[in-house]
Amino acid sequence: MPRPSKTILLPKQEMLLRTLGEQVKLARLRRNLSVEQLAQRAGIARTTLIRLEHGDGGAAISTLAKTLFALGLEQDILLIAKDDLMGYRMQDAGLLLKKRARSKNAK
Repeated sequence: MPRPSKTILLPKQEMLLRTLGEQVKLARLRRNLSVEQLAQRAGIARTTLIRLEHGDGGAAISTLAKTLFALGLEQDILLIAKDDLMGYRMQDAGLLLKKRARSKNAK
């Protein structure tokens, strides 16, 4: 079976994934867990955890969720896009531009 092609990412996306991977690795090291131990607790392959820690863009979000759960950091996944400031601004701008409904009494 042919191996899937590598995920193509923008440089900023690659940097963010590498940072995420480093944070996962640091959380593992702070808990004195080996790659093997964390992978086993998360129910993933050792190589999958290594790819996640290296910021591989092909790692599934379920892999991240399982890993965070095994580290006791499962609530952190809920912080993704929680404070969507740009979305709020766009929504508010649209709300300010809406015309008021005509009064029922207006002729």
